[in-house]
Amino acid sequence: MTHSQCSDNFGCGPTPCDLPIPVELKQQWKTAQTRRHFLGRGGNALGWAALASLLGGAQLGGGQVGGTAQAAAAQRRGGILDGPHFQPTAKRVIYLFMSGGPPQMDMWDYKPDLAKWYDKDLPESIRGTAMPTGMTAGQTRFPVAPSQWAFQQYGQCGRWVSDLQPAMARSVDDIAVIHSMHSDAINHEPAILLMNTGNMIPGKPSLGAWMSYGLGSTNHNLPAFVVLNSKFTVGNPQPINSRLWGSGFLSSRHAGVLLRSAKDPVLYLQDPQGMDRNVRRTMLDAVAQLNQRTFDEFGDPETQSRISQYEMAARMQTSVPELTDFSDESDHTWKLYGEQAKQPGSFAYNCLMARRLAERGVPFTQVYKRGWDVHGNVVGDLPKLCAETDTAMHGLLEDLKQRGMLEDTLVVWAGEFGRTVYSQGGLSRKNYGRDHHAKCFSLWLAGGGIQGGIAHGATDDFSFSITEDPVHIRDLNATILHCLGIDHERLTFKIQGLEQKLTGVEEAHVVWPLLS
Repeated sequence: MTHSQCSDNFGCGPTPCDLPIPVELKQQWKTAQTRRHFLGRGGNALGWAALASLLGGAQLGGGQVGGTAQAAAAQRRGGILDGPHFQPTAKRVIYLFMSGGPPQMDMWDYKPDLAKWYDKDLPESIRGTAMPTGMTAGQTRFPVAPSQWAFQQYGQCGRWVSDLQPAMARSVDDIAVIHSMHSDAINHEPAILLMNTGNMIPGKPSLGAWMSYGLGSTNHNLPAFVVLNSKFTVGNPQPINSRLWGSGFLSSRHAGVLLRSAKDPVLYLQDPQGMDRNVRRTMLDAVAQLNQRTFDEFGDPETQSRISQYEMAARMQTSVPELTDFSDESDHTWKLYGEQAKQPGSFAYNCLMARRLAERGVPFTQVYKRGWDVHGNVVGDLPKLCAETDTAMHGLLEDLKQRGMLEDTLVVWAGEFGRTVYSQGGLSRKNYGRDHHAKCFSLWLAGGGIQGGIAHGATDDFSFSITEDPVHIRDLNATILHCLGIDHERLTFKIQGLEQKLTGVEEAHVVWPLLS
């Protein structure tokens, strides 16, 4: 194997090749760094500065270290941008992701005339050339399945909301509902990747990673991007994985950190049994020296990430226990989120945790809730899923609002696609299923510069196709970045000769009518 055959844009792929690395290649790697990488490197002192920050200003090698190390750490926690491109309306994002695809016509997209179409085939003029998935491709009929639940109007805006969501119905004046979302993907894995990373191909940075890369974080004791995976309780357990919160070609320090609901929220964060801090410090001294030697020889920016992550882990040893101690929450707060919030790992618990993270300056928190893949049991599963999420989401919005945080916290609720108006398999008054549907689906946003009490876009009478103001996932991501003060066209990372960005190479637009 020769260096020219390696896949990496510097000449060597992720698996080292057999040949020694030429001096000129090492130099190319070292010089292919951003200004911030160069400043952050700071010569041979970097490893010691980072280690000193890791130890919180403790004595190192007999000398006292303090301000310089902390300044270096602060610099490394900053983003690649000197600051937002323009005045942001949101300082942080809480993204509630409903994995599986919630059925829009059962929750947000009210279609009163569907009742008279019960068990009649969806007209070919509506279905058109839309390709069903493999689950319904063999069906000879496409019987319309009206929602089993009534809708009522709520709030000053008069929003129609399903009876499945009595708590969120009280928040309609705070949220903007998009009815005209659409996706390029019809199956879960590419669709959920597209929604979370802006691309259907694995290995691209997630939305939270792009935010961390661009803006960094003001909290030096917690990660810039935190992931909370709610316990699976009902429905089809559509799997999720770390690709959804990975950093792709960006530095690994921008990847989301998954906090578990178990005794140790982060594995291996605590000192091993029998090891005291002095022994641990000696080990970290040695690790810092090895990492510094590696960086001196190869100039790989990931070495800096490794040092930075050691530093973060040490700080999290004190910050995470405080974060996960809910004993300071008031009775009023528990009433807002509901009794389920007292169950670690529940969706309600994670919504409360998301507020605590936002309160502590964590700029991006993503909460996953699986089970929405309702292929065959909408009537059985959907009420349970809504019961688990409805009170907690309303509680989160109210909690943020009462603390004066909603105005600069952007909250997003979304799945990867919607559901078909026709039933998958059989249809009865007691139950029905819904297949994947990428042509239109609904989601909502609140706070952080979003105009509350509005609806954007519209669908036909069957919630099958968009009739007004289509919004692609690229447009949604461009809008989220805009709320954070980022021009999506200007947040880029050059790799393999292409200026990569979250919104890809196709045109994306900020959805201006959503903004207040």
